[in-house]
Amino acid sequence: MEHILGIDLHSDNGYYGIIEPDGKRVFKKRLPNDLPTVLSTLEPYKETITSIIVESTYNWYWLVDGLMDNGYNDRVQLANPAGFKPYEGLKHADDKTDTFFLTELKRLGILPVGYIYPKEERPVRDLLRRRMMLVRQRTSHILSFQSLITRQTGTNMSCNTIKGLQEDYIEELLDEDHLILAGETNISVIHFLTEKIRLLERAVLRRIKLKPAHKKLLTAPGIGKILALTIMLETGDIRRFASAGNYTSYCRCVKSKRMSNSKRKGEGNRKNGNKYLEWAYVEAANFAKRFCPEAKRYYQRKMAKTNQIVATKALASKLSKACYFIMRDQEVFKTEKIFG
Repeated sequence: MEHILGIDLHSDNGYYGIIEPDGKRVFKKRLPNDLPTVLSTLEPYKETITSIIVESTYNWYWLVDGLMDNGYNDRVQLANPAGFKPYEGLKHADDKTDTFFLTELKRLGILPVGYIYPKEERPVRDLLRRRMMLVRQRTSHILSFQSLITRQTGTNMSCNTIKGLQEDYIEELLDEDHLILAGETNISVIHFLTEKIRLLERAVLRRIKLKPAHKKLLTAPGIGKILALTIMLETGDIRRFASAGNYTSYCRCVKSKRMSNSKRKGEGNRKNGNKYLEWAYVEAANFAKRFCPEAKRYYQRKMAKTNQIVATKALASKLSKACYFIMRDQEVFKTEKIFG
């Protein structure tokens, strides 16, 4: 007898349900998020369970890794919640309903699955995600200080100038104690975050190098070692994307809308995809429009029709498509193919 196990995972517990091939429910129980308890409970079904479906939530690492390390290696799958929609006719839905909904999708062969990223590379990827968070926080402090100076002095100070300022110089820019304290706080935090960002970058570069299949990412404008590593680790196996359009959509670099007969009929899930790749390609676009003439001209043409945000996103979309072919075909970046 074969069985399918579905797991509706939460922050401190999970609801576990097992069915037979005909859909008969043979087990249902809520278990704490404790791996030994989970393994001992599933032990009677270990030989007969052919598929384990875990909904892709933020805390799946411990469970999926634990199951795979204890004999369920090729039987664990992540269910992609963005790929299915529960039946809306239900008046009552709970964890049990959600769990057996997963098992039914698997039994019928229509389960949308997610990608289980290799365990050994996951810590470095998560460290780069932490770096991204610090970079965004540093940017917010730079913009805050920039606004402060513009309000009080009527002058504009560049981001690079702000990064190089020392706290004792703020007294020369501002003449009120509370404003000076606000400015010194910004500068102090900027220096602290810069130090931590560099620390994380050094740790990442010591641990991992660009794979041969990804080294040509460095030929694309706006992409250096850290962004290339971010793209490599967030993308994973490029062959899991059927086309450049699929990859660009995964990178959140396309508009989310539904069209019919040239009319807008609705909007999809704008958050569906990888927010870290979105950030990486937007960062690359911001650098590319400064240092690549062709990218700058493309950005300016878009700016003339839309606005700065949309134009930057359009350039990011171009770069993501280019990087798809770079990774898939092992080609260097060719400006004429991307920008004409």
